[in-house]
Amino acid sequence: MSNLTKRTLRGRISDLYRKTTIGYYLLHPFYKIYEFGIRLMSDKFFVKWYFKRYMGYSIDLDNPQTLNEKITWLKLYDRSDLHTLVADKYTVRSHIKEKIGEEYLIPLLYQTRDASQLKPENLPDKSFIIKNNHDSGGYMIVKDKSTVDWPKVQKQFKRYLKENFYYSTREWQYKNIVPRVVVEELLTTENGEIPNDYKCHCFNGKLVFVHVDIDRFGDRRRNLYDTNWDLIPCVWQYENGEIEKKPELFEKMKKLAETLAKDFIYARIDFYIVKGRIYFGEISFHHHSGTQKFKTPKCDLKFGQLLKLPNLL
Repeated sequence: MSNLTKRTLRGRISDLYRKTTIGYYLLHPFYKIYEFGIRLMSDKFFVKWYFKRYMGYSIDLDNPQTLNEKITWLKLYDRSDLHTLVADKYTVRSHIKEKIGEEYLIPLLYQTRDASQLKPENLPDKSFIIKNNHDSGGYMIVKDKSTVDWPKVQKQFKRYLKENFYYSTREWQYKNIVPRVVVEELLTTENGEIPNDYKCHCFNGKLVFVHVDIDRFGDRRRNLYDTNWDLIPCVWQYENGEIEKKPELFEKMKKLAETLAKDFIYARIDFYIVKGRIYFGEISFHHHSGTQKFKTPKCDLKFGQLLKLPNLL
């Protein structure tokens, strides 16, 4: 079985467990046993095991070279209260307001720590996205609330609120986030489509490249662009897609990304550009938890050489 097939299978099992009631009850006993086992591991042992499991080789934490290796190193050795504040999809809003301005925030429609409050009378008559503030990937898009099975949604997010994402990846910034559900306006293009997001990878406070995922919910493709918006000949997990014209607001987005990234060694700052406006998406510190393979391996090393770690300066 190929590595891609294994990843796809793991993803399907994860979705079955996290997003369906029958999957949750069938797999929960096995998950609890697995969770008990990984909680016994030290952070260092876990990240070395996790890296080898997904990347296929052992990491040398004393001499990391590639981008994935250095991101993994950062999981262990780069931790602060600020990381927790901005990883929280609710509290980050105050940080964004202070650093670059409230006008870049996606409108917040509702927030709660009680999943039973996710019911139509508390939510607007417009399209929105429901998401967790304390993990990666826990969300639901709603375009018509009258078609939603709200008791099912409540059960799903109640389960999410009990999870601690830190233990599954050892991304420390998630460990102490107070779980919450946030509801934001759903951004759409003039054609009513979900917009591309621009993921700005910043090293030592400076933008190095932007990756754009095309047709994320279909035949997914990915392009990497440098700071001049020239296509980088690199394939990172997904094949390249059609080249996108340089966004008119690219230079402004670059400045915003670097303003937000200056406090961090590595940060991925996500933005959307919708109807002539820039919106902040999220800040991530460990893209794909440091385990997303490059199909052009030299890119992993090339980018890794550009990221300077404190003990390697």
